[in-house]
Amino acid sequence: MRLLLLSNSTAPGKRYLEHAMDMLAETLAGVRRLVFVPFALAGHDAYTAQVARVLEPLGVDVAGAHESDPIELLDSAQAVFVGGGNTFRLLRELYARELLAPIRSRAARGTVYIGSSAGTNVACPTIRTTNDMPIAHPPSFEAAGLVPFQINPHYLDPLPSGRYMGETREERIAQFLECNDAPVLGLREGTWLVIRESSVTLGGVTAGARLFRRGTEPEEFGPGADLSGLLDTLPRFDLP
Repeated sequence: MRLLLLSNSTAPGKRYLEHAMDMLAETLAGVRRLVFVPFALAGHDAYTAQVARVLEPLGVDVAGAHESDPIELLDSAQAVFVGGGNTFRLLRELYARELLAPIRSRAARGTVYIGSSAGTNVACPTIRTTNDMPIAHPPSFEAAGLVPFQINPHYLDPLPSGRYMGETREERIAQFLECNDAPVLGLREGTWLVIRESSVTLGGVTAGARLFRRGTEPEEFGPGADLSGLLDTLPRFDLP
């Protein structure tokens, strides 16, 4: 499999996807046709057009999964990009359009998978570690399972001042681990995972990531870290 899982699509002071363009160019080398999945946002046409403009300099032709038969589009493409937005809305639409299994099977056969934010969440076994409000009701929290571990995109560290009185991201992940035994990788803004067959590499500039496991202290990893051991994960979830 060839996966690129981005924490975010827009970085402060930069245009859409600008912070990851070098990595996108490397990932999409040789790709001429890409299917964009815009269902995490409401404006499918505008969202697809935005991605098409950004990827045009790479010589990639972009088709929206909503524009015609998505299965035929997937069959004719070398890559699929699932964009960010609301994870619950995205997963509901993937179930409604019966796209989870086709995306999973094509990724397993070598179709490049790119996810950003919500698109990264649905690459996990479940969407239980998303930050989003449940504005829509998917039939299940089970997602594509392209990786066997959980990811928390947009991971934020606790404020050192302690002035924030709500639950921190770390506390919410700790609550997840009380009910589920599955590693959670907190991807800070500006970071991503590059997955090639049996290897997982953390990318980005400076932010790094934080790995949470049940019963152990969180671990810090910097850009370039080898996280391939996460592919050996056997997650256990609290089922309904």
